[in-house]
Order: sequence, then C-alpha cells, then structure tokens
Amino acid sequence: MLSRMPGPTPRTQVHRHPERGDYDRDTIDQILDEALICHVAFNDEKGAPRCLPTIHARVGDTIYLHGSKAARAWKALRAGAEVCLVATIVDGLVLARSAFNHSMNYRSVVVFGTAREVTDPEELHTAAAAITSHVAPGREHEARMPTDAEYKQTLLLALPLDEASAKVRTGAPKDDAEDMELPIWAGVLPLHTQPGEPEPDPQLSEGLHVPPSVTGYHRPGGH
Repeated sequence: MLSRMPGPTPRTQVHRHPERGDYDRDTIDQILDEALICHVAFNDEKGAPRCLPTIHARVGDTIYLHGSKAARAWKALRAGAEVCLVATIVDGLVLARSAFNHSMNYRSVVVFGTAREVTDPEELHTAAAAITSHVAPGREHEARMPTDAEYKQTLLLALPLDEASAKVRTGAPKDDAEDMELPIWAGVLPLHTQPGEPEPDPQLSEGLHVPPSVTGYHRPGGH
C-alpha cells in the first residue's frame, strides 16, 4: 500500500499562488508518472550548486533516478547529499491581453530527500525495468535488460517519496479589469506531447516490425 502525504512541510508548502498547491498523493504520482524527465538539484562535494536533467521512474513510494557512475557530478548523491527533484509538464500557453499576465498551464512536482545508491541485484532489475517502461511503456518486455557489466557502469539511485508537493495551473488568462475591453485576442494555446512516425535504425535487420511499445505509444495520463 502506498503511503499518503501527511500534508505540506515547511519546504513543500506552496507560498506563491497557494491556491495552486496540491498535496494529494494521487496528483503527485500522476505527474511523476507522466513527466518524461526530471531535474535533480544538489550541492556537489565541493559545495557548488548542481542541477542535472535525468530519466526517472516511480515504483510505489520510491523514485528511481538514472545516471552514469563515470559522471563526477553524481558523486555527491552517491555520498548522501540532500536532493531537490522537480518534474514539470507544460499543458498550454496562457496568452493574456497584457504581457504582464501571460502565463502557462502546467503541472509540477517538487520532492525533497536523500537518495541511496541501489546495489541489490533484484532492485537493480526493478529500477531498470521501471525506467525502461517510463521511456516507452511495454519496452521493458521487448528490449534486452542490462548485464552485470552494464549495471556496474550505471548509477541507479532510489529517492523516497516522503516529502513532496504538486503545483498546478489550469484555465484562462487572468487579465486586469481595465484591460478586458482591449481589442487583443486572449486565450489558451494547448500543448501536447505526441509521437511522430517511427524512424527505424539504418542498421536494422530486415523483416523486423515496429513493436507494440512504439505503435501503441502512450504516456501514462498523457494524450
């Protein structure tokens, strides 16, 4: 059973536009599952700020992060540095009558915590399968999973989903009353992530068909 959020903490409390804050675990899970990438911020071993984009996947109460053991930037995370993870989905451009009131419709999640390196072989496989599925649901059943040698090159981190909040904006522009009669178009331009036509590898063997993970590509909760 998944844990429920106990409510906002001083770090996850939304102060700017508090009406957009959402602390419901289902909302948080849906955003994390749909967002293709996240950004991970932390201070490195020298105290310098870092913010790296990476692939992630949620399994229950844990977010798995993917990196390379050869990348020095991840060294601090392996050592237990505190993490701030952000995942964002942009749903539309909000075009107002005034430049000041332009905005975006979006869904975002912020997670705080300390990640641990995954070393258990069974959990490594769970994390690798989840991340592969996150990229393309079903692909984990089609692709060869990593070998022991590949796992030794790959950094997989587990971040507990204990301290998190979501922030969501929806709806039309919010123009000032004095601007409402201006002869300027205002509204929302929706944005969706949609797949294009598959482009086969030039070195693909003959007779191979596009697999279900590609022909039926669908983001969890997406369009």
